[in-house]
Amino acid sequence: MGRSDTVTTENDGDVGTFLAAVPDERRRSDALALLELMGRATGQPARMWGTSIVGFGRYHYRYASGREGDAPAAGFSPRKANLTVYFPGGFADELADDLARLGPHTTSVSCLYLKRLGDVDLEVLESMVRRCYDDITTRTWPPGT
Repeated sequence: MGRSDTVTTENDGDVGTFLAAVPDERRRSDALALLELMGRATGQPARMWGTSIVGFGRYHYRYASGREGDAPAAGFSPRKANLTVYFPGGFADELADDLARLGPHTTSVSCLYLKRLGDVDLEVLESMVRRCYDDITTRTWPPGT
């Protein structure tokens, strides 16, 4: 198992202990609020993936190259610079309106970066998580395979 595999392996780490150890008080508070929000949105219990990702549910991916595995269907990590929310399906066009209404954020291919949870519309965020979770858990990944 290579390093990239261990980073995203579901394990029995304690989510509460991990979040309690987040050194920045505001980031810790935001992470606890996001823990509740994502639990509601997915209906799944929080599990540790690697040492720093809190994941909810799982999906199986299989690429044309033959590589396959499991990953959290939704997740987040309270990083030092920001709160990172993982959207494994990426930000399709149908999320453009939500992103415009969300509040201050930046994105990469499948990550949403938030400085402060209190600066964003939590109803919009919860809806995005719910829809993306439902989508990723009800289809073959990646699409068309």
